[in-house]
This record gives sequence, C-alpha cells and structure tokens, in this order.
Amino acid sequence: MNVRRRRISGIAVTAATALGLGTLSACSSDSSAAGNTDKFDVVASFYPMEYLAEQIGGDHVNVTTLTEPGQEPHDLELSAKQTAQMGEADAVLYLKSLQPAVDEAIAQSDVKTKIDAATLTKLEDHGNVEHDHGGEEHADEHAEEEHSEGGEHALDPHVWLDPVKYAEIAQGVAKAFEKADPDHAADYRKNAEALAKKLGDLDTAYKDGLKNTSTKVFFTNHAAFGYLAERYGLTQEAINGLDPESEPSPARIKELQQEAKADGVTTVFYETLVSDKTAKTLAKDAGLKTDVLDPLEGITDKSKGEDYVGVMESNLKALETALGAK
Repeated sequence: MNVRRRRISGIAVTAATALGLGTLSACSSDSSAAGNTDKFDVVASFYPMEYLAEQIGGDHVNVTTLTEPGQEPHDLELSAKQTAQMGEADAVLYLKSLQPAVDEAIAQSDVKTKIDAATLTKLEDHGNVEHDHGGEEHADEHAEEEHSEGGEHALDPHVWLDPVKYAEIAQGVAKAFEKADPDHAADYRKNAEALAKKLGDLDTAYKDGLKNTSTKVFFTNHAAFGYLAERYGLTQEAINGLDPESEPSPARIKELQQEAKADGVTTVFYETLVSDKTAKTLAKDAGLKTDVLDPLEGITDKSKGEDYVGVMESNLKALETALGAK
C-alpha cells in the first residue's frame, strides 16, 4: 500500500497531482546515460539508495540518481521524459512512500527490475511520536486532522538511519542484482558481504557509544530518527514546526523547556537540507545548544562525512556529546 507521507505539504501533493509529474527540478547526473551503457544500469531515487547500488554493484554498475545533492528528496518532481528514460535502465531502486512523484513514475515505467526497499525490511509506525509532537515540517494540516480523528499513522520510511535495517535492505538489493545480472552475481555477493561488515561495525559503534549516557532524550526539528532511537534505546522529541520557516508556539517552547530540565536535554538538533531557524529559536529560548544530526537524505559540501558511514559516524559523535556518553 502506498501510504501518503505527511511530510509532503498538501499544496505540493495537489500540485504534483494536477501537473502529472511536473518538471524535473534537478538531476545529479546525465539522465540520458541511465540505459545507454554496457554496464548494469541502475536508477536510484535518492542518496541512501544510490549508496547501496554503488556499494553492492561496484565496477559492474552505472548508477544514476534522481535527487540532486542538496535537494530535499520528499518534494522531488520528475518530467515525463525522465519517466520514459527510466524504462531504459536495467533496474530502479527506490523506497516507496518517501517520494510520491517517484512512486508514480515507477508505476508507469516498464523498467525490467523494480526494487522497492520498503519491501526488504519491516517498516514501523512511529506516527504516535510524530503526531504527539506536531508532526514534521511541511506537515499537511488536513492529513493531521485525519490522523487525529482516525487514529491512523503513516509508516515511517526513514529505515536507512538504522544500520541493522539498512543492512537487511542491502541484502535484498544484492539478491535482486544477482537475479537481474547473473553474470556478476558472485561479485555482488562479495560486495554485499563487505557492506554488511561496515554496517555491522557501525551498529556496534552505536551500541557501545550510546550504552551509558546521562540522558536518553534528544530534540530534533525533523522526526526522522525513530528507527535509530528505537534501536539504541533513545527517545526522539520532534519540535512542533508546521514548516521549516515557522517558529514553535510559546506553549510548545515552555513544554520543551520543562522537558529539557526534567530529562537533562542539552542540545536541539537540526539538519543541513532545511532551515535551522526553528531549532535555533528553541535553543535560544530554552538555553540549549544546537548541533547537526543529519538524516542522510543527501550528501552535500556541508555534510560532516563523505558517505553514509562517514556521516553516521559524525551523527554518533554528536549524539554522544549531546546525551553525555560516559
């Protein structure tokens, strides 16, 4: 089932529907190369999928990504031409429900191998956390009303921020590559094993680093870290911001100030792809520090790391500092 993401604004969803697939905002590489090489051509929807394709595919793949570095992936729109070119690729790797325009394009595409990362691990409902604390930026107010009345929540797609779940997805991607390109199956298996070791080491580092901390609560302006928090026994508190430029209400500021004192919270986290205004407003009013906790939706010059593992290691250091790791 394609669960609509509450993070997409109602206006964006309506516009995307009205315009079909709109215009291509940006593409990080020449999309014409998607199906015109002698390699196994893979179209990846956004960075976490691109990273898996490159790590597992190695020298045998040509990876094209639909989301440009620095672009907010949730709001991506694609052209009809881009959709058509997708059909020329050997495989497309995406995470259903994260990018509605991509889901629609893939549904219309006749690409041979469609790999939905959401089917390769178990998605969970962190909606209670998001709903209780006002949802994410760009929240669709109408959807929020439906959630509050119906008591239902969208499944959280941010599985890549849990190294264990990300490793499960990687294993499934490798099997799909092996099936679609059997000539290089042995290399795909070998590369997947190497990636599994990296992710296993990352998981161990998180377990060890966050095992003994002064507090287990962290504040973030984007409720993307539900899987990570659950995996390592932490509690994520999302700021009540309706969009990146809005400021939390005085009541919410007071509530978070009280919680910060009660739970020993020291830091409000923000991210690189959206405005830090809300986080800095809260931090100033509540007497807290700010730092970056990167949801890894894209790698840019501002990223504290060159790839997935590097940024996740940086995130761990930030959490260790904020939570008072001993």
